[in-house]
Amino acid sequence: MAEPQTAEPLSPAAPPPESGVDWWAEIRGLALMLLTVVVFHSMVAKPFYIPSISMMPNLLVGDRLIVSKYPYGWSWVSASFHVLPREQERILPKTPEYGDIVIAVPPDRDEDYIKRVVALPGDRIAVIHGQIILNGKLVPQQAEPPVLIPADPQLSCDGTPCYDMFERYRTRLTDGREVYELPAFRETLPNGASYLVIDHLDQMLDNYPETVIPPGHVFLMGDNRDHSADSRAPVEERGLGGPVPLANVGGRAEFVTFSLDGSEALNPLTWWPALRDGRAWTRLRPEIRHTAPTER
Repeated sequence: MAEPQTAEPLSPAAPPPESGVDWWAEIRGLALMLLTVVVFHSMVAKPFYIPSISMMPNLLVGDRLIVSKYPYGWSWVSASFHVLPREQERILPKTPEYGDIVIAVPPDRDEDYIKRVVALPGDRIAVIHGQIILNGKLVPQQAEPPVLIPADPQLSCDGTPCYDMFERYRTRLTDGREVYELPAFRETLPNGASYLVIDHLDQMLDNYPETVIPPGHVFLMGDNRDHSADSRAPVEERGLGGPVPLANVGGRAEFVTFSLDGSEALNPLTWWPALRDGRAWTRLRPEIRHTAPTER
């Protein structure tokens, strides 16, 4: 009889490869992603939130925008967090056009303001009884039907209700919505840029002495003319203190992505009911009208 074969002893199995996390690779990937976001925000575009009523009726508190960073070149203000020294040099500088809505930083604070360009380098500008005098000519304003602004009591500006000053304009529509019917005018600048403004008070900012805009500067105003700390307002009153250096202009507003009425909470389920109808994808470049409106 054949002798039984003896099985060879099994060699010990190779130990499984270590399954630990490569923390260095993870941190490096996260750092690269954050750097990409910061560069994109600083060089291409960034989101922006409207916190005040200074640009009504065209921008509402709660609007979320996209601001392009490249139209006028890049400067210290282009950095997402304004950490660079304030210098006047710009890379690939360009001048805005009349009517552009831009982001600007005041001379004494690292805050982003949003205003409209109403005068360019070399222009002479004055404001008399609420109307712009540009290079000796009255910028025409045409009376328009009242604009309807949603009465959103949840919204606030600097800790106080935004719309308290509009209470006498409150009305209820046939569908039950409460709105403010505010007096509006269509203003048209020399290049045909046309947009609505609100002007309902006689106040100090309605008059501004004639000023020549220096080279490399622009004059900015809010569309809500009675409630805007802009180039007409001194720095001590949180204004821009006159013409703004283009190095302090950080981009151009392009369009609204979405808008919330202030009733939302941290719970994402509350965001959908808070969305304002008709605001998403609203283009923010001014309408161009080559026929000037009748002056008011």
